[in-house]
Amino acid sequence: MSLTVAPAALAAERGAADLVILDGSVFQRPSPDLTTMLQDSARASFEKGRIPGSVHLDALDWLWDRAKPFRFALPEPDAAAAAFAAHGVGEGSRVVLYDRVGGNWAARTFWTLRWLGFDAVRVLEGGFAAWKAAGLPVETGPPPAPVPAAQPFVPKPRAASIAGRDEVLAAIGRPDTAVVNALSAEQHAGTGGLTYHRPGRIAGSRNLPAARLADATLPGAAVAALAAEAGIAPGQRVIAYCGGGIAASNLAFNLLRAGWADLAVYDGSLDEWGRDPALPMESGPG
Repeated sequence: MSLTVAPAALAAERGAADLVILDGSVFQRPSPDLTTMLQDSARASFEKGRIPGSVHLDALDWLWDRAKPFRFALPEPDAAAAAFAAHGVGEGSRVVLYDRVGGNWAARTFWTLRWLGFDAVRVLEGGFAAWKAAGLPVETGPPPAPVPAAQPFVPKPRAASIAGRDEVLAAIGRPDTAVVNALSAEQHAGTGGLTYHRPGRIAGSRNLPAARLADATLPGAAVAALAAEAGIAPGQRVIAYCGGGIAASNLAFNLLRAGWADLAVYDGSLDEWGRDPALPMESGPG
């Protein structure tokens, strides 16, 4: 199954009994001191306009374990699967994800489902902006409550799809693994933008900004070309990171589309790494 779907194709499928369309949007903004991102629910925006029949799955409420010491930490697998079930995703469901923020949050929701072992999932090419640009119908007003799945799916976690700090530390300098920063080039160099506690990047890491990935509209070959430009070799294990694992999920999703198979998101990313001065970082060109 393709990992993406075009707006017109989704419009033709809309209304199928097994189809669940999720809006995973979260709004983010820089903190005043530029050390981290702050976040706001996109619920009000969802009520102002959405793909008809879609459900808003707010990660701030459902997919963030706030007991863990870094932002957007994934909950335990059973809790995450229960969150999806509460929003209609269960055994036999086919899921399409979109957002209104450039693709990072749709990809984060995709990667969460992939981690849980749920594979009947696609991302809408171009997100809600592309849906509207195509002149397709938009629903407004308070939506009905989500209908829970009749039969929740049983999570079968792919442990290798999520990396922790120890794996990242061990991967530095390994030729078979590329640790890749999905933040901007200036953040990677430590010359501007949010610093996430310390400026710069994880030592030895490469850079492929998620902003270059065009909301799931780039062909796989174009993604592969960007990866080659960034020094990511075919066959390498790739551990993607960013500030809090969101843009990193976009990078991992697109590399999966481009043919990479051994992929992980560092869930703590720089929000965890940057807080610990014992963990190596560097700045400058690279």
